[in-house]
Amino acid sequence: MTVSALRQLRHRVRNAVAPECGWPERLRRNRRRVAWSAAIIAAVNVPLVILALVGLPHVFRNPLVRNVMARGVKGVPTVGNEAGFSDEFTLLTGTALTPGNSVEVLANGDGTFARLWQDLRAAQRSITVQMYYAGPGAVADSVSRILAERSRSGVDVYFLYDAFGAQDLPWRNLDTLRAAGVRVSEFRPLRWYALDRANHRSHVRGVVVDGAVGYTGGFGFDDKWLGGGRSPREWRETNVRFLGPAVMQLQAVFVAKWAEAVGELLAGEALFPAGGVAGSGEGVSGGPAALLYSPPLTGSTTAERLLALSIASARRRLYITNAYFIPHADFVQLLAEAARWGVDVRILTNGTRTDVRTTWLAGRSRYEPLLAAGVRIYEYRPTTVHSKTFVVDSEWSAISTMNFDNRSLAYNNEVALVVRDRAVGATMDSLFVEDLRFAEEISLASFRRRPWTARLIERAAGVLANVL
Repeated sequence: MTVSALRQLRHRVRNAVAPECGWPERLRRNRRRVAWSAAIIAAVNVPLVILALVGLPHVFRNPLVRNVMARGVKGVPTVGNEAGFSDEFTLLTGTALTPGNSVEVLANGDGTFARLWQDLRAAQRSITVQMYYAGPGAVADSVSRILAERSRSGVDVYFLYDAFGAQDLPWRNLDTLRAAGVRVSEFRPLRWYALDRANHRSHVRGVVVDGAVGYTGGFGFDDKWLGGGRSPREWRETNVRFLGPAVMQLQAVFVAKWAEAVGELLAGEALFPAGGVAGSGEGVSGGPAALLYSPPLTGSTTAERLLALSIASARRRLYITNAYFIPHADFVQLLAEAARWGVDVRILTNGTRTDVRTTWLAGRSRYEPLLAAGVRIYEYRPTTVHSKTFVVDSEWSAISTMNFDNRSLAYNNEVALVVRDRAVGATMDSLFVEDLRFAEEISLASFRRRPWTARLIERAAGVLANVL
């Protein structure tokens, strides 16, 4: 190639990239317009992509249980009709009520942790722990020491913690467990590429000792659950200790979640004692019970069918205690209908001392139609009430992990120990009535007099209720 040809080629290349050729100059002049267009497209589409990943159907869903209808007076069997109610509960929730369960209701940290530590220290074969919430403090240190000691003594110990709820659990606690031989795993780690899974948390609290003793309820391994639930730093909680066939159902929930987290399906008599029935006649009840498990679903969930059937079956009393009470419009209708039928429907929930103010405000956006129908609503004053319980006609009770909101009922994995027993029902009634001494009843007249600004804020919070 001659020198002249090289110069000519260089000139062509220079012209191709120089502003005089047109398109680079237009791009330079329009780069601000292009940047703004890209920003607008991102602002519109990124939230839609995120919503789709985290479960758009769950945000805009309806529970699909607007009424409970059947032939007969008020439509469904009462809890006193043992055969009819138990059969329908089993068929509609897929959970079998079994006899021979001993159930002991535990109030607050004072009534829970000493009992739990005693059972853990007595373990001989296995301990499984599935925990949503854990944080630094005396409770986490105590459970870590006990589990580590039992593991060093030859007990098979498994610890499964939720990646979101237990994110504040110190690494030193996990290191203590692993160093002692405890099998530790994280449930659904938070990853940007798995938002659909990360949004569906395991809200379960479950402890099983030797396949014989089970614990569940709203507690966590954190110091706010210490105490008696009557002072600001001591949360009001209700848990349950139980023996019998229902323990196997709780163990099965753990094994299923462990299999997802680790890829290992656990079996054997250490976890599932021969015969499938664990425990003796110890406790305050021998009535039919079941450990109900409710996973996320697009349509009505197991938890929603439990609530709908229980509300509709009430004839005399329905006492509900729930930390985050934000019922969907369909459940507002069911509760209001029960009250209009003459059922004494009472709700105990959080007041201004709640740990999540937005959910309290959203819940208050549901108060007026309930109050107008005759439902009595109370807000707990001393501290955060974190219990998730109900009792129907002093006979049908649930001590659960599930809140009365869309997140628990649609997004999360939840469990509830349900029991048909008058002794347990009497205990639940007594706890509820005692709690009312420390609560403020909300009257319809005074509630309607609240400022318009409060109404506006509550309504705005209510719009977010499906994702809270």
